[in-house]
Amino acid sequence: MAVTIVIPTPLRQFAGGQSEIEVEAATVGEALAQLTTQFTDLRKHLYNDQNALRNFVNIYVGDEDIRHLEGEVTPVKDGETIMIVPSIAGGNFAVEAKAETDLPTLNADEYARYSRHLILPEVGLEGQRKLKAARVLMIGTGGLGSPLGLYLAAAGVGTIGIVDFDVVDESNLQRQIIHGTKDVGRPKIESAKDRLQDINPNTQIDAYNTHLTSENALELFREYDVVVDGTDNFPTRYLVNDACVLTGKPNVYGSIFRFEGQASVFWAERGACYRCLYPEPPPPGLVPSCAEGGVLGVLPGIVGTIQANEVIKVILGAKGILLNRLLLFDAWEMKFRELKLRKNPACPICGDNPTIKELIDYEAFCGLNQPIEEKNDILEEISATELNDLIKNQADVQIIDVREPHEFEIARIPNTKLIPLAQVVNRASEIDANHPAILHCKGGVRSAKAIAALKESGFTGKLINLKGGITAWSDEVDSTVPIY
Repeated sequence: MAVTIVIPTPLRQFAGGQSEIEVEAATVGEALAQLTTQFTDLRKHLYNDQNALRNFVNIYVGDEDIRHLEGEVTPVKDGETIMIVPSIAGGNFAVEAKAETDLPTLNADEYARYSRHLILPEVGLEGQRKLKAARVLMIGTGGLGSPLGLYLAAAGVGTIGIVDFDVVDESNLQRQIIHGTKDVGRPKIESAKDRLQDINPNTQIDAYNTHLTSENALELFREYDVVVDGTDNFPTRYLVNDACVLTGKPNVYGSIFRFEGQASVFWAERGACYRCLYPEPPPPGLVPSCAEGGVLGVLPGIVGTIQANEVIKVILGAKGILLNRLLLFDAWEMKFRELKLRKNPACPICGDNPTIKELIDYEAFCGLNQPIEEKNDILEEISATELNDLIKNQADVQIIDVREPHEFEIARIPNTKLIPLAQVVNRASEIDANHPAILHCKGGVRSAKAIAALKESGFTGKLINLKGGITAWSDEVDSTVPIY
């Protein structure tokens, strides 16, 4: 039977760049076996050393997770679609419904400002008063937080808390529309607060210029009705989920990567939480950041606006919120897909017998704080300045660029050889093992992965990572090399 396997963006580099692959199979397991036989590098990203599907990878047939069907022996029909959904960090319930007499009134200016809401029967005067009474906490004022905050303030949410510790960088402006050119160098929390107050002076903005941590999350969350996850890393994503479960708050989730986005409402009291979908995070470095992988500027605007829509619906008690549903969006193909989510009875935070009853060390949980000494091989690195000195002294070194061809066109170090990360093992013969090789990428992450992959494949030559990548080269050596 011919079935189509949909490959998500983060894994396409291991599948020859393809987004869909057709195979002949009668079960999900057979289909995945054919896929990983054809693309051997893909197997280690889908299966662990015990040949079991990894916990941060979900496989769907139609809109059902195979964990709730027959696993890998789930039969597939001719023409059916199998979707691989890795982690990238409907209902009819309102939050803490208040009696109408407890809701704040609107002033004359607010009647005019919200007139298009007031004439909607689904919102009306009572709904607008609910919005004014609501307290929403936004984690992050970046790509997702920007449109989210703008629309929540414009909609008349009474109190918006914003948590961020970063400063505005020029590279943010392509998508983080809450900040402007004049804000470069300012704390994001300040520019976001100014913009939100300009949009709606009736909205109270509570600004928290701090990291969200296990020490402050529960205290913060208890003060709000809804929490919105606009983060870009796995430790904070799991922290937000667990803190929401422990405080009983709905978690309006969104994530983006390159052209793809995800959105859902996780509400443990009503259904699944984030851990039910992704019990554990991917290994560090497996999913590139937006800085490494890029992101289409309008994508966070679309996903962030979907989050704002869900927040408003949760506050109003509307039907059809994204509860127990995962919405997938591909901006390049302009396709929406919806998958069913189910509460996992064995979930360690919201299941029948939870083992997590307080916030944990999320850096450790995501494997980000392992000391270097525990690794078998310590990564040898060189600074951009040191590399430049070697070149000046005509040292016998070779420089290998593991970025993608389109990045190579943007900026390059002179006399480098381009071998993209996905090809580096198969093209190892092009690297002279008799002379030291300096590997680099944009910031040093992919080149470190390339070195690890080459060593694992048996390459015996000396491999050195350029610390900070080509960005460091531009900062330290040649400012004419563009920073992107």
